[in-house]
Amino acid sequence: MTPILVFDIESIPDIKGIRTLHGLPENLSDSEVAEYAFQRQRAKNGSDFLPHHLQRVAVISCALRSNEGFKVWSLAEPQIGEAEIIQRFYDGIEKFTPQIVSWNGGGFDLPVLHYRGLMHQVVAPRYWDMGEGDYRDSRDFKWNNYISRYHTRHLDLMDLLAMYQPRGSAPLDELAKLCGFPGKLGMDGSAVWSAWLAGDIANIRDYCETDVVNTYLVFLRYQLMRGALNRDEYAAEITLIRNTLTALPAAHWRVFMDAWPGEAP
Repeated sequence: MTPILVFDIESIPDIKGIRTLHGLPENLSDSEVAEYAFQRQRAKNGSDFLPHHLQRVAVISCALRSNEGFKVWSLAEPQIGEAEIIQRFYDGIEKFTPQIVSWNGGGFDLPVLHYRGLMHQVVAPRYWDMGEGDYRDSRDFKWNNYISRYHTRHLDLMDLLAMYQPRGSAPLDELAKLCGFPGKLGMDGSAVWSAWLAGDIANIRDYCETDVVNTYLVFLRYQLMRGALNRDEYAAEITLIRNTLTALPAAHWRVFMDAWPGEAP
């Protein structure tokens, strides 16, 4: 089978970059620098959501379904820095050429990874192949690559289900819960920066991991709906995920499973 790699990132303000762009003094704290950037952004468009290039990648969580089974892991600070997080993510694409699946990955996660990858001299030829590379099957990438919006080698599930209309988009948390899945547990993206400042990096990682599993569960429901899985195959995939997560020792998976008693009718 073609490996399926579901991914999600969590980001924080790029404090160093904000200091560089605005010449801010070193005696300002990280929280003060971030608040300066938030205030500028609010004055500009009414939102404190920073531009993609000023989002520093703190965590990339992945869920991989392959012939070897199903597994979930994270590339995260402080164990490794941002440059290595991004490089190792693209190295996985280089090695396995998976179908990658995201929720709003085309609108947020991938543009962030593109900009931050440029800054860190990340190398990702397979990901950027659009049919002109040196791989044996590179010609196929002209018609199905990771970059083009309407190709499926990267499937932005939110974008597709909304028929590529922003006004049709649904929040992952709400859609997952309406499908009978756990949804977000304990925190959401708006709490990531405050959790980072409090040193609660493990909770950010755990939250990101549950997001990728929710995304994969919604992806499986989509595969059932479009006929790529029959009902028995879908049930087998759900059982595989439940068994895999139940066997994991981390506490956030026990919370996740407690919130997932079974399939929605």
